Amino acid sequence: MTGAQLPIRLLAPDPAATRALGERLGKAAVAGDVIALSGPLGAGKTELARGIARGLGVVGPVSSPTFILVAEHEGRVPLFHLDGYRLAGPEDALGAGLLDERRAAGVTVVEWAERLSAALPVGRLEIRLDGSGDDPRTLVCRATDVRHALLLEALA
Repeated sequence: MTGAQLPIRLLAPDPAATRALGERLGKAAVAGDVIALSGPLGAGKTELARGIARGLGVVGPVSSPTFILVAEHEGRVPLFHLDGYRLAGPEDALGAGLLDERRAAGVTVVEWAERLSAALPVGRLEIRLDGSGDDPRTLVCRATDVRHALLLEALA
């Protein structure tokens, strides 16, 4: 497989289930993986990122890096947690050096990935989260290459 994988749809009935899905991803992730999260405000992107961090062995709090743009956390491999909410477009991410070669040493999780579009690596796992409030969350997950298809299998 060289192109995109067919998407899978998952349901997370509550924030704990969203974190548990993320933890499965984090346990399967390896250095160089990119997980691109998109969806409306309050859909659970940060909850999923917290689960990924737990799966990577990150100790300590993980919050949305909205105002700092990128947070680095130490785990079995580094976690680079990016937030594109305040960026005007992909050129802002590239200009700020948010997606450079240093990210290959760890796992990169990008919240508001739709705002970085063309700046994102071609190979990635894309996860669209929908839902808000106390409603269950729907996650539509799609791998764009072979490596990330293996990561997607951790959720299937």
